[in-house]
Amino acid sequence: MDFHPTEEQAAAAGLAARIFSDLATHERLVATGTGSDAELWKALTAAGLTSAVEEIGLLGLVLLLEEQGRTTAQVPYAATCAYGILPVAAHGSADQRARLLPALGSGDAVATGAFPARGRITAEDGRLTGTAPTVPWLRDATHVLVPDAERALWLVRTDAPGVRTSPVETTAPWSAGRLVLSGAEAERIGSDGAYEHTLAAARTAFAGLQAGVCAGSLDRAVQYTSTREQFGRPLSTNQGVMLRAADAHMDTEAIRVTTYEAAWRIDQGLEAREHALTAAWWASEAGKRVVHAGQHLHGGMGADLDHPVHRHFLWGRQLDAYLGCGSELLAELGASIAEGEQV
Repeated sequence: MDFHPTEEQAAAAGLAARIFSDLATHERLVATGTGSDAELWKALTAAGLTSAVEEIGLLGLVLLLEEQGRTTAQVPYAATCAYGILPVAAHGSADQRARLLPALGSGDAVATGAFPARGRITAEDGRLTGTAPTVPWLRDATHVLVPDAERALWLVRTDAPGVRTSPVETTAPWSAGRLVLSGAEAERIGSDGAYEHTLAAARTAFAGLQAGVCAGSLDRAVQYTSTREQFGRPLSTNQGVMLRAADAHMDTEAIRVTTYEAAWRIDQGLEAREHALTAAWWASEAGKRVVHAGQHLHGGMGADLDHPVHRHFLWGRQLDAYLGCGSELLAELGASIAEGEQV
């Protein structure tokens, strides 16, 4: 395994860090509310950071999503890449790649996914029927990647006949929505195995986003406790504060290293289902601990709903729920391991 980024991956991550830090400021995030920042999205796509995912792979995307997570930037970047660019590039036909990838890369099209499959949507003769209660960034999306009850992948346009969307508020302001399909026409993406590959890649991508959320929360906590004094000395000099911050740092690194491993294996075409589940479990369980620690280390300031660290708390809890919560992921991982031992 080689987790060292390539020159192209490092350059893309550096550019993303500059764009997110310049435009995803606390003031802009407050003004954006539960919507997405159109100017920031335009800046990312104009810089080529969306289309670049085809070249830098999943590990490169994870590096970029860490930068988004650090600032909790309100753009549909993770969803468009995980449910649009990567699955179309990996499983789409030549016509689908030629037709869809340029629009997704330029930002003219925005993708999201009704994942994971819950058996709520059925397909018959290329038409979909069913409901996905909560789809992240659906309010921004032009296309939704939908797995049916048989775990085949379908791409449906949000403006197609038989498609209805309505806003849904989630813990984090992710421009989410409810998707209702009534015989909606869709196009098949890939064949057998496309769903499992896409699910593993998406879990890994959102685990990378969580690594960034945790790193951003911890950075804020370190800055606060290093400058906030109590009884004539910084809070950071107290042993209890140091131990809590150290635990949060180790949890964040565990999320990062398991995510890097899963991403690297997927990029290399290796079996990675259990590695993606492991990364998702760490992102869910450890991520929850880290964002709680970030608020706790801010003391009374952490209870302020308008404080920047609260956004990290909301995103961390939302990612915990979206990835499936630790117990659910652990049960799936255990079943997968047991199934492998029986083969």
